[in-house]
Amino acid sequence: MNEKLLHFIWQFQYYNQEQLTTVDGNYLQVLHCGQHNHNQGPDFLAAKIKIDDIILAGNVELHINASHWYQHHHEKDSNYNHIILHVVWVNDKAVLDQNQQQIPTLELQSLVPKILLLKYQTLMQEKHFIPCENHLPLLSDIAWTAWKERLLTERLENKSAYIILNLAIANHHWEEVFWWHLARNFGMKVNTDVLEQVAKSLPLTLLAKHKNQIHQLEALLMGQAGLLHGNYTEKYPRLLQKEYAFLARKYSLIPLPKPPVFLRMRPANFPTIRLAQLAMLIQNSTHLFSKIIAAESIEEVKALLNVTANDYWHYHYLFDEATPYQPKKTGHQFINNILINTAIPVLFSYGQFKKEPYIKDKAIHWLLNLEKEENALTKKWEALGIKNNAAFDSQALIELKNNYCNAKRCLECAVGNKLLRT
Repeated sequence: MNEKLLHFIWQFQYYNQEQLTTVDGNYLQVLHCGQHNHNQGPDFLAAKIKIDDIILAGNVELHINASHWYQHHHEKDSNYNHIILHVVWVNDKAVLDQNQQQIPTLELQSLVPKILLLKYQTLMQEKHFIPCENHLPLLSDIAWTAWKERLLTERLENKSAYIILNLAIANHHWEEVFWWHLARNFGMKVNTDVLEQVAKSLPLTLLAKHKNQIHQLEALLMGQAGLLHGNYTEKYPRLLQKEYAFLARKYSLIPLPKPPVFLRMRPANFPTIRLAQLAMLIQNSTHLFSKIIAAESIEEVKALLNVTANDYWHYHYLFDEATPYQPKKTGHQFINNILINTAIPVLFSYGQFKKEPYIKDKAIHWLLNLEKEENALTKKWEALGIKNNAAFDSQALIELKNNYCNAKRCLECAVGNKLLRT
């Protein structure tokens, strides 16, 4: 037994409630178990019980052993002055309140079905991809949709925390924050932090001054990323070196000490290519985030993000290394990646910060209209019979796996909850 499971049993009243009595033999009826308190103080607030003929309203505290009351020093804490019931797994000690009156105690050990405890133990010991995978899909389609929506909202809210943190750093300039997160996305996991730092070193006001000169934008981005240190023979990289040297002196720029990496990366995702595309996106757009906020459809945003790096990169993935002709477009898949990982989370954060629910709803609606993500994780969910029809589903399933299944938070999961109840 652990406290999480004990809280679960009490909150959902998964115990035999017939002829319920306190440890002193008084008739007990639970009228309302209370509101689960995740902050300091009693475990459940505003509960209501009936002991014999007396109705009591107040708080409930739970412990594995009754003696933990004293181990946690609750007898000295004024937050526990209004405890009307002490719910314990094992009643190993009588507990007194601050007035030296015995607190009514309910012992649950003999009241909980053994099958529930066995199911929980099995889930905790399971080593499969998903602890409950032998029971899936378990929920109805409607229940899965509701659970996915909650998971998706949690995922967006978790992402919002970092976005809002950056918003404070950017003096509440949403375009600047979007620029930082956009550059981070162009880092393609391996170089996310590096490219975010590049963006933070180049304010939009500075980039706007060079908006009409693609080679100057590339020089600024490549130079700050530390990618212009080579002894190049081709004219274009030497031009960028010259431009960056001039602009670095003009704006007192210092390149990052650690450049982005290329190891184990598809050439299309090389930082040189992504930075060149990012430069073209800057040149082609003005107030990009404002346009995303105003967009009525996801297709409008896709059009904004559809760019091709300048002509030099048609024949290169790296400086000084010519390759066959291949225009370096952002492409359908990468645009979807930007939408899922940057545009929609920042839009959701904006709606949350501005208290404009319709913007949050638009962000979620766009995920419903984006094609599903296909990776090892989502394919395993599909193999278990769980639908993955859109980015709405895949993002929810990623959240479920990473933040619930991996942490064995089965008690907080709609699927785990259903399994333990049936």
